[in-house]
Amino acid sequence: MQNTMISKKHLMIVAAIAFFMLLTRGSHTLTPFSLPDASLVLFLLGGLLLKRWGWFTAFFALATVIDFGAAALDPAQGFCLTNGYWGLIPSYAAMWFGGLYLNKQTDAFAASPNAIVTYSLVSMFTTFIAFVISTQTYYLFSGRFPAQGLIESLKHGWEYLPSWMGFAAMYFAIVWLSVALLRSVKTVQTSKI
Repeated sequence: MQNTMISKKHLMIVAAIAFFMLLTRGSHTLTPFSLPDASLVLFLLGGLLLKRWGWFTAFFALATVIDFGAAALDPAQGFCLTNGYWGLIPSYAAMWFGGLYLNKQTDAFAASPNAIVTYSLVSMFTTFIAFVISTQTYYLFSGRFPAQGLIESLKHGWEYLPSWMGFAAMYFAIVWLSVALLRSVKTVQTSKI
């Protein structure tokens, strides 16, 4: 019975991921300010903290509802909603796999050089893989570019890589520092008892 129940901790993680997806998802229809999309980081965190692929499906469904809902409210937001959009499934799956890998490490958020390097390398490697998959599926299947095959499509989209990696690195650093801060506060509170 215990295994089928969602723990309070898991429920808080699910709520936090959903909240940040709503807050940062590409269209920014739901907020008065424009934050960079945090979906890549959120999918990696989902794999790391929630593990189950059912959660992956739920979060992809949420992302899709946000994207198509934003396009319904503002048709200009639907520019990327083409056949290439479905390349986000393997892109986000790469992030989820990265999270699953990090979950198998001793502690992805440990304040040790080894843990920091592993967290950084896995998060940036999976972000790069997600970029390649997402960009190439868009250029190959969106119908907005001449169908010249994979080799020709590989020549396009690289100008977006620095911002893609930069925003992801920023979010990954914020997550790691937030966890470190929460742990240090918890340690201080525990030591006072």
